[in-house]
Amino acid sequence: MTNTAKPVDVVLIGGGIMSATLGALIKLLQPDWSIEVYEQLGAVALESSNPWNNAGTGHAALCELNYMPEAADGSVEPSKAIAINEQFQVSRQLWSFLIKQGLLQEPESFINSTPHMTFVKGEKNVEYLRRRYEALVNEPLFAGIEFSDDPRTIYGWAPLLMREREKGEKVAATRVPAGTDVDFGSLTKQLFSYITGNGGHLFTGRSVTNLTKKRDGSWDVSFKHLVGGTPAQVNAKFVFVGAGGGALHLLQKSGIPEIRGFGGFPISGEFLRTDNPAVVREHQAKVYGKAAVGAPPMSVPHLDKRVVDGEGSLLFGPYAGFSPKFLKSGSWLDLPRSIRPHNLGPMLAVARDNLDLMKYLIGEVFASRAKKMKALQEFMPTADPKDWYLITAGQRVQVMKKDKKKGGVLQFGTEVITSADGSIAGLLGASPGASTAVPIMLDLIWKCFPEQYTGWQPQLKKMIPSLGTKLNETPVSAKKEIAATASVLQINE
Repeated sequence: MTNTAKPVDVVLIGGGIMSATLGALIKLLQPDWSIEVYEQLGAVALESSNPWNNAGTGHAALCELNYMPEAADGSVEPSKAIAINEQFQVSRQLWSFLIKQGLLQEPESFINSTPHMTFVKGEKNVEYLRRRYEALVNEPLFAGIEFSDDPRTIYGWAPLLMREREKGEKVAATRVPAGTDVDFGSLTKQLFSYITGNGGHLFTGRSVTNLTKKRDGSWDVSFKHLVGGTPAQVNAKFVFVGAGGGALHLLQKSGIPEIRGFGGFPISGEFLRTDNPAVVREHQAKVYGKAAVGAPPMSVPHLDKRVVDGEGSLLFGPYAGFSPKFLKSGSWLDLPRSIRPHNLGPMLAVARDNLDLMKYLIGEVFASRAKKMKALQEFMPTADPKDWYLITAGQRVQVMKKDKKKGGVLQFGTEVITSADGSIAGLLGASPGASTAVPIMLDLIWKCFPEQYTGWQPQLKKMIPSLGTKLNETPVSAKKEIAATASVLQINE
């Protein structure tokens, strides 16, 4: 087993959007630091960051109802939706800065203006959507949101939702023209090109097998070459585990106490996809509906316009299911291998409290193609089975963790795990992950590099003008920054 003579400043494990974002930020802030990236597959952005493994929504909470659930008294509270939109604005600002510096390609190579809509049926849902609209319409970050319960207006926004729909059916929709479609695969590749073009090193086909902390506080990162199985090792001052579903195993192997009690709940999925130009041409939006009873938030049905490599397609789904794999390319033993004495209690508590969810997911696994088409046709009555085919979505691993009251809870979202000394960190969880990669990684930098952070702040403020403030609380600043990034990214205002 070999070891580099000189420690690497930063080792990034995993070739997805999180590692790419963190690596790019560090290169911008500290160009002289050495960075090495280890990815077990043959290229970067092949798991959750791949454009066909996610819906590319560019989550800004413009259309996702699960960020504003209806309370028991019928009220809706916008704070979580506002917080997610704030995070996406931070991502937009960094991407704009990188484009202006010539460090990313033309914006259309990874982001395209695509209206975000919400569509519901039934009188109760129509009234809920109206209350949601009323809660958001005066919020600065949601400027331009429209509401309608007029079928003719909705037809004008998205004709495929209304064509051949039953007359007299109660429907409503909201629309935000300033929504986006993001190809996170392309963005990830471009960020890694910047890193490697400025002294960083990317190694693919390398599977990290262990993480061992040394007395001096650095980490020995053990890995093997997938071709030939040759073992090797690199020593790093700082390690980031951005391996998607594989992060839990590696953080457990690191032995840091902060990972104790955490488990992973894997959810698989599929999308229906069409590339028929005649169909794609008629749907220029991302439209989210309401999740079925018992369905996880990530299973909210949506009909999405996608632009990948300059070509348009539509996706509908996701159809959630259950698989014990933690990665799309993972092992059927991933889930059982993740069980430890310290997380068994929380995992059993989650299983006890989520039997309906398990039943739902297993039922979805065995759902027929006809049943999946029927779900699409409830959204789009004219959908022709001949135009659509199934593709496998990326694997998502939701966080399970200890809870004083329940013993364990299932958490939908992301969680950064950081060691007490800041020498290692990792990311667990899923949506809205990729869209909020920039603020998540900024928070990680603040936690892990406190001594350098003060000196980095002037440069960070150049990259992200709103850093440390909340745009939604300052309408003038919100309008200014949204307009500035919209101009650079070529997004409709």
